[in-house]
Amino acid sequence: MKIFISADIEGITTTTTWGEVYPVPPLHAKQMTDEVLACIAGAKKAGAQEFLVKDAHADANTIDPTRMPPGVTLIRNWSGHPYSMAEGVDSTFHAAMFIGYHSAAGRMGNPMSHTASSRRIHTIKINGAPASEFLFYSWACALEGVPTVFLSGDKMLCADSANLHPRLITCPVKDGIGAATLNYSTEETLQNITALSEKALTQSLSGALAKLPDHFVMEIDYKEHIFANKASWFPGVTRKNDTTITFSSDDFFEVLRTLKWLTSV
Repeated sequence: MKIFISADIEGITTTTTWGEVYPVPPLHAKQMTDEVLACIAGAKKAGAQEFLVKDAHADANTIDPTRMPPGVTLIRNWSGHPYSMAEGVDSTFHAAMFIGYHSAAGRMGNPMSHTASSRRIHTIKINGAPASEFLFYSWACALEGVPTVFLSGDKMLCADSANLHPRLITCPVKDGIGAATLNYSTEETLQNITALSEKALTQSLSGALAKLPDHFVMEIDYKEHIFANKASWFPGVTRKNDTTITFSSDDFFEVLRTLKWLTSV
């Protein structure tokens, strides 16, 4: 069994503030690595033998490569591919798993809630609903025919994402209250990630692949009008108001390709 894993840091159990996740290396790099390894351990119990892990936080050099066990390949840094946080996934994988993900921009489940850019973006919606990074990149996996079966992160993201994939098993590792967090026991978190990762891969994967919408309307509300002005010149983009633009397509790959540019204006 071949498994794809994408890992971020704002949704691991120990993080609370931006100052903890943006030093180089981040203060909680060890915990991020531990949670990835816990997921791998559970997947191995379910029979997985080959893994591709995408380090998907900041400069994508946070996971400790010296701790990756045999059978694991780690993608570090960014090539520029539109799959971004899901870069490397393709149709050869049996399932995808996500570690350390966080609530969408505008959602109150995590003090660091954001989507794609914490500096530029206020909210992103897909077909009228708040869109998280997990939504974008688990749907990228679905584009390749790979079902997403496991998610760990903050409690609100887990609840918001429960219906995105038919066989998704979630593992909340903390909760957010304004600028504060309720951080669960690291020992229990690692145990839970291992147990639920194994459960996610021992269940029947028949019917586990999400059916994506037939049409996508992406709406980005920027924190400042200057970003909307720049973005409005991108092909296919419509200016909705001073700070908001929209982009529509039947092709989710085009949405991902456009998102990459619209979040870096």
